[in-house]
Amino acid sequence: MTTIDKEGCREAYNEVRDDNTDTMWAAFTYEGFKIVPCQSVYSVCLFLPSDDSRLFGFVRIMMGDAMSKRAKFTLITWIGENIGGLQRAKISTDKAKVKEIVQNFAKEFMLSDQRELDEDYIREELKKAGGANYDAQTE
Repeated sequence: MTTIDKEGCREAYNEVRDDNTDTMWAAFTYEGFKIVPCQSVYSVCLFLPSDDSRLFGFVRIMMGDAMSKRAKFTLITWIGENIGGLQRAKISTDKAKVKEIVQNFAKEFMLSDQRELDEDYIREELKKAGGANYDAQTE
């Protein structure tokens, strides 16, 4: 049964949510049957997942238009193409444990294609979910 390092993951989550830090993402990976915050460079963990890995990412993206700028948050679940059926099936119960900590986000993604990790793709999806967009208006 999968467990989670609640304290470590909560600390990483809070650092991303904190407006006083430059931290833009946190990644949560597996160490055996335990979900832990990624200890190496976050960008390596989050933006270079492999076809053989499973991970969760919590990302801050600055969004806005001519009228306002604000941080939006997203939860990304990565399931590599080579992950077996049993591990793939367990991801939903494991994600529930992550969501006990990562509670505030605008949009959730479940991805397995590297192209979908592109920041522009995620930004567009967040924009669609975000409501009013005044980019088309002139000042």
